[in-house]
Amino acid sequence: MTTTRPSGRQFSDDFLWGSATASYQIEGAHDADGRGPSIWDTFSRTPGKVLNGDTGDVAVDHYHRVAQDVEIMQGLGLQAYRFSIAWPRIQPTGSGEFNQAGLDFYSDLVDRLIAAGIKPVVTLYHWDLPQPLEDEGGWANRETAYRFADYARKLAEVLGDRIHLWTTLNEPWCSAFLGYASGVHAPGVTDDVASLKAVHHLNLGHGLAGRAIREVLGEDAPISITLNLHVTRAATDSADDVEAKRRIDTIANEVFLGPLLDGEYPKEVFADTAHLTDWSFVQEGDLELIRIPLTVLGVNYYSTGRVQKGSGVRLAPGTPGPDGHRVSEHSPWVGAESVEWLPQPGPHTAMGWNQEPQGLVDLLLELRDRYPSQPLAITENGAAFYDTVSEDGRVHDAERVAYLHDHIDAVGEAIEKGADVRGYFVWSLLDNFEWAYGYDRRFGVVRVDYDTQERIVKDSGLWYRELLRTRTIAPAEWAAAIQP
Repeated sequence: MTTTRPSGRQFSDDFLWGSATASYQIEGAHDADGRGPSIWDTFSRTPGKVLNGDTGDVAVDHYHRVAQDVEIMQGLGLQAYRFSIAWPRIQPTGSGEFNQAGLDFYSDLVDRLIAAGIKPVVTLYHWDLPQPLEDEGGWANRETAYRFADYARKLAEVLGDRIHLWTTLNEPWCSAFLGYASGVHAPGVTDDVASLKAVHHLNLGHGLAGRAIREVLGEDAPISITLNLHVTRAATDSADDVEAKRRIDTIANEVFLGPLLDGEYPKEVFADTAHLTDWSFVQEGDLELIRIPLTVLGVNYYSTGRVQKGSGVRLAPGTPGPDGHRVSEHSPWVGAESVEWLPQPGPHTAMGWNQEPQGLVDLLLELRDRYPSQPLAITENGAAFYDTVSEDGRVHDAERVAYLHDHIDAVGEAIEKGADVRGYFVWSLLDNFEWAYGYDRRFGVVRVDYDTQERIVKDSGLWYRELLRTRTIAPAEWAAAIQP
């Protein structure tokens, strides 16, 4: 176990501590009680798309184990739980009739959380689009944004003011570029123009959904969106390498931050992609619809990247890149074909991602400077490792404890330097279906035996529990001595 930062930093009493999950990754029950198919059901059943042919059909069976999982959350002392709602469980075709059994499932979950003293934080879309909407073009089809708003409105009517924070989208960059450009995520499309249309329609869907929620619950309804903002550095100070970084920043970050918070797309994105499209799918009035006041901007952070001007050749074959998931001959970096990614120094997680807590400090301070009045929250942060159960029945995941120790301290440093960060959600509560990597990599602070569905709180979960209890970062090496 190696930590790079000192222990002992304290957090204020009003800082919100939680954990996060996503519906397709944990729920299972893929055809139970009227749930329809999602793009991830289709994608994971397509040979070669997911490691080992894994699917989310059963996942960790959260759908049938809600009571147990909420009890685990309460035992960890979570103040908030960020979960996503499966759109096809609510509206099997993505339009038309709503499924009462699905609505009841999430209403019951919300009630259980509140009874346990845990604030429900809802994500409306964490990548499981109803398959019938994809059959009509998915997020490349403008109509999907309007169907998303209808779905959001219904959930606002049903769940009402019981929700602490409404998050519209999780990581729209992944939905657009991994789903429609590189094709390593569902729906597995490899069409650069479709990916750019998806960017805009996801942005539009965010604005329409947020407005729909506020039409139901009032203008003070708490609205958020979660972005996986990339921290990318130029290999050198040369003009070419600085331009390479600029191109990545534009397609990774600015294509969302611009319309969401500034009310416009950066002119650079139009120039970078002019050989592909004229962006005529951006209609008059769209930017006004997209830009809505955010109660909190969610930030997901895992690692950093380093780039230089090059031939566009990716990392060595089979090596994961900074987009985070499986390699494809099609790049997700639309408009940045001349950029080459360089290996990052270790240590690395099981995902192949470097561990650099300073990158999180830098990102939060950049957001502080750019949007000084915008509150922030770390809505995902964590690490995958190949955990095992020891002879004593414990999971001594020292590497994950060290990762959390250093990154949470980085959040504290950013707050100390003026970043308005309101909360932290560890990813993930449970080991789960890790998208295109199936069940091969484990992110949870709670281990799940995928054969028996037994849950074991790992040392990282016990260490996190003590952090929540004391609001003080304890030395990572204490984790193994904490009693369950």
